[in-house]
Amino acid sequence: MEIKVLKIVQSEPEEVEIRCHEVTDQVKDIVTFVKSRQGQLTGVIEGKQYEIPVTDVYYVEAVDNTVFIYGVKKVYEARQKLYELEGILREKYFLRVSKSLIVNLMKVKSIKPALNGRYSAILQSGEEIIISRKYVSDLKKALKGELF
Repeated sequence: MEIKVLKIVQSEPEEVEIRCHEVTDQVKDIVTFVKSRQGQLTGVIEGKQYEIPVTDVYYVEAVDNTVFIYGVKKVYEARQKLYELEGILREKYFLRVSKSLIVNLMKVKSIKPALNGRYSAILQSGEEIIISRKYVSDLKKALKGELF
């Protein structure tokens, strides 16, 4: 399969076109992946509301009944509950890895075993997060492509 990327002017809308002889499972996987990377979350910093592209989100964490969205350089407060965001982000390659944390699997650089059946993940930002042992089996399924 040949892949071409064409740069367009800012005024034109971006689009993805797939030209194929047959709609195979591989083509369906590509479509699912592209759709999963679209979307935005709404976050608040000092009373100002911002739209955050899902692709810029590293993880979402609940701390003392407040939910935070961790982006590339900023931390936003979310208006939704963690379980609500989990439902929104589930099909976008995000996975709950502890009682209070949902991680963007596309931002994970490496994963290694930690103590007591837990795992440790290093994100592309350099941050380290802990994956609770309760969620390790879901992580393994997600990495094998069985969850999405």
